[in-house]
Amino acid sequence: MKDLKVDSSFAVDERGYYGNFGGAFIPEMLYPNVEELRENYLKIMQSPDFIEEFERLLKDYVGRPTPLFFAERLSKKYNTQIYLKREDLCHTGAHKVNNTLGQILLAKRLGKNKIVAETGAGQHGVATATMCALMGLSCIVYMGEIDIERQAPNVARMKMLGAEVRPAKSGSKTLKDATNEAMRHWINNPVDTHYIIGSVVGPHPYPDMVARFQSVISEEIRKQLFEQTCSENPDYVVACVGGGSNAAGTFFHFLDEPSVKIIAAEAAGHGVKTGKSAATTFLGKPGILHGSKSLLMQTFDGQVVEPHSISAGLDYPGIGPLHAHLWETKRATFFGITDDESIEAGFELTKLEGIIPAIESSHALAAIKYIGAKPNETIVIGLSGRGDKDLATYMKYL
Repeated sequence: MKDLKVDSSFAVDERGYYGNFGGAFIPEMLYPNVEELRENYLKIMQSPDFIEEFERLLKDYVGRPTPLFFAERLSKKYNTQIYLKREDLCHTGAHKVNNTLGQILLAKRLGKNKIVAETGAGQHGVATATMCALMGLSCIVYMGEIDIERQAPNVARMKMLGAEVRPAKSGSKTLKDATNEAMRHWINNPVDTHYIIGSVVGPHPYPDMVARFQSVISEEIRKQLFEQTCSENPDYVVACVGGGSNAAGTFFHFLDEPSVKIIAAEAAGHGVKTGKSAATTFLGKPGILHGSKSLLMQTFDGQVVEPHSISAGLDYPGIGPLHAHLWETKRATFFGITDDESIEAGFELTKLEGIIPAIESSHALAAIKYIGAKPNETIVIGLSGRGDKDLATYMKYL
């Protein structure tokens, strides 16, 4: 959880802003909760007893460090050097558990004994339910009705772990709507409940807090890459971006390294210009959603445009404020990856390396062909999750 340099232009400021994006736009009833969190999260996260428990459980329970794997056959195909950061090998199957572990340890120190969460692909819901089972806390997870249907294995896992899964039946019945319902629940239960947001979205301090918990990814990448190449810094670091928690963790320790090119893969759905897309940096404009100011897909009068992606975890109409800042400052390059491109990349990795990626991660893999890396250059790709949950979708393409 090493901090960015104090003078970094990519660190959050005291108001919770990354440049022009961020802040805390919240109902009055939530102000005490969010303010309590803001006043205490850094003190708790930096305390020796918290760090000891967090790092011990990351090692002994989550299974960190995750491998940094040189994908030899994939590298040969693209004539460059490709490494995969294997977050799919975390307990529960994705990077989400890094954040849920940290937030539950923090919530316990704040005296909260009930947990509420939202989930899209279900990986954050599974990770939250897992940690609640480990810590003996009650757990309610809101999930879009459509996502419940297309991510049935993860719904079963959450229920087996003792969580109550509540369907969100409004709007597009996907991640945005699950987030709405989870926030409403928190407003109605502010005293004993902690809301675990799964991405770098929401009111300050959530985007910063989640990024710090996920920064263990890039911290490990630097050490592991040095062991394999004698350099801490790759030429490119690549991750998929919906809200952007896996990307924030993958990018974190490279933000102040100008030699490292940051590549973000957004979900273009059927195509950026088709009206069936979730490519926020191509289609969005500044707006406020779920408690923070960021880029948001919206109509001319400010109504949220329903996103589309084959990936439940990228089916979100905005991005986190950190990523909006990276886009605005041109620190990161964003590519729109279509549904078909992501599926093709998923099958390619499976057949070349024997790794079935989550469809979210396949978006990052599909960006390789757009980068134009040279034979001697190094690409690190965040493989954010495994594809077990997406087998039914993959099978449709067989």
